[in-house]
Amino acid sequence: MTQPTPGTSSVRAELTAPRPASEKLARWVLGAAGYASVLVTAGIVAVLLVESLAFFRDVPVSKFLGDTQWTPLFADKHYGIWPLFSGTVLTTIIALLVAVPFGLLAAVYLSELASERARRWLKPVLELLAGVPTVVYGYFALTLVTPLLQRVVPGLAGFNALGPGVVMGIMIVPIVASLSEDALYAVPVSLREGALALGASRVATIVRVVIPTAFSGIAASVILGLSRAVGETMIVAIAAGQQPRLTFDPRVPVETMTAYIVQVSLGDTPAGTLEYRTIFAVGLALFLMTLVLNTVSYWLRRRVLGGAA
Repeated sequence: MTQPTPGTSSVRAELTAPRPASEKLARWVLGAAGYASVLVTAGIVAVLLVESLAFFRDVPVSKFLGDTQWTPLFADKHYGIWPLFSGTVLTTIIALLVAVPFGLLAAVYLSELASERARRWLKPVLELLAGVPTVVYGYFALTLVTPLLQRVVPGLAGFNALGPGVVMGIMIVPIVASLSEDALYAVPVSLREGALALGASRVATIVRVVIPTAFSGIAASVILGLSRAVGETMIVAIAAGQQPRLTFDPRVPVETMTAYIVQVSLGDTPAGTLEYRTIFAVGLALFLMTLVLNTVSYWLRRRVLGGAA
């Protein structure tokens, strides 16, 4: 029979001892907070499903996915989601074309080239952009960015996809830069030293060693920024126009999924009508898009954290 090691009895006594009331209360509060978030998410999904099923009882899924026009508020009603989808994708692509290069370059500078002192104050300043209200970004796009772009882009309308897309890119730069910098900073120093010892330059080490090693984390930051751009509301509602059209021309007015939800939610459409239920069908499509993106981002983050471990 094995003899208990010294200290085993005291550990068992601590584990079996009654816990203080404060510890039980803290455990209950933390557990309630966790379950509350799950219940809220389940409630949102339930509302979307119930209202969307009521919508699809009157509008077949074939029309929702097969029609190329979206005019549920007009006399000639069409319920094709693709004009709203194309507007959302167009502004999101423009935002990524702005955010990914600038965000990644900022991350590389902060992680590899900046001094520790510069990194300590530059990163918080960069992250301040994430705290600017989106309504401010919207009017910034409408009153400053779009007029400037009209001087260099021929045929650019007053409401368009280009200006809001550029401003959305500026808005998500902190997300891409901050998370990418964390991924780059987590790359072991031994990999950098090994590349430099083999004769690689500083730039070659960054491009061929550091960035590929941190690729999963960088990709996760881009996808999180993508999810943020897909769900953006005020910028596109203010500066992109409210004209749903199936186009990929950034110079013309477009309408995104979130902008349409805002338009119908203003109160002019009676609750319970088919037109009102369109916002839940659009919201369900938007929820599925962001769910897929966030799932991919979560998988990539797990992969990079697992690799780092």
